[in-house]
Amino acid sequence: MLKIVYAGSPDISAVLLKGLIDLNRVHIAAVLTNAPAPAGRSKTPLPTPVAALAYEKGLEVLEPEKLDASVRQRIAELKPDLLVCFAYGKIFGPKFLALFPKGGINLHPSLLPKYRGCAPVPAAILAGETKTGISVQRLALEMDCGDILAQKEIPLTGTETAAEVLSNAAVLAIPLVAEVIGQIEENREKAVVQDSSKACYCKSLVKTDALIDWTRSAEQICAQVRALQPWPGTYTCANGSKLYIHSASVYTGNLESAGGKQRVVFCTDDKPRMPGRVIGTDKDCGILIQTGDGVLAVQVLQRETKKAVHWKDFFNGCRNFGGTLCTNEPV
Repeated sequence: MLKIVYAGSPDISAVLLKGLIDLNRVHIAAVLTNAPAPAGRSKTPLPTPVAALAYEKGLEVLEPEKLDASVRQRIAELKPDLLVCFAYGKIFGPKFLALFPKGGINLHPSLLPKYRGCAPVPAAILAGETKTGISVQRLALEMDCGDILAQKEIPLTGTETAAEVLSNAAVLAIPLVAEVIGQIEENREKAVVQDSSKACYCKSLVKTDALIDWTRSAEQICAQVRALQPWPGTYTCANGSKLYIHSASVYTGNLESAGGKQRVVFCTDDKPRMPGRVIGTDKDCGILIQTGDGVLAVQVLQRETKKAVHWKDFFNGCRNFGGTLCTNEPV
């Protein structure tokens, strides 16, 4: 049974760690994770989800700010065979990787070499991909450039959020990573060199990505809403404050005939139907907002400093919202 150091930090990484522990096919010698970070209004430092799980399971937890000589010394004392990484957030240097006789493997949520980088799932959703996947690769000194040891496709229907795709990917990865570890233990892994000519990179997400540009199409804005969940989310400016949109879809109803079917209630007839205008509500689909191409139906939204609510509750509490012009100007 291989002795493993597991490196990871967020919830999705804790899912993979728990799965590997439950399979009881490896010996987790220690867990390497980010240092506790301030959380909530009290700003109390809390351990990462991976650290919390490791403490619960009685595992040794290493939470260094930097992978310095003292960390390398402690890991060397553990005499591990293999490093397994998923969403750790730090780059491993040659001295660190040399501590593992069997090398290291990394789980990456894309079909490498496509979407190398730190936000591959949002990138796939924003690009309108019909599939993504997970790749188990050899850790290399260049980010996401290591040889591929295993891959699995994940279909995309155009309705998933990034959070949902990542959650699904973490579960699907458990048997895949376990199989690769078994292959490495038996020296029968099959490595495939990545074709760098087909590589593409995704950028890091920043807070400014959250602002909605209503001159874009309903399809593009819908993808933005799904891709940026849970962070940084998406928002617009309405009546002088931020309005967060958590769930939306492209409206496929017929506005010209819908009124006669008593399904759509139009909010205003005296204001131009320009991008960002709240034009009505559809009892089955939500609040309707005009875009540069098509109409966006919003189902869940949130006023700044308030809780997220269903669109009907929002509209009942803000009856003058009809006709509002949502803008692209940041608050």
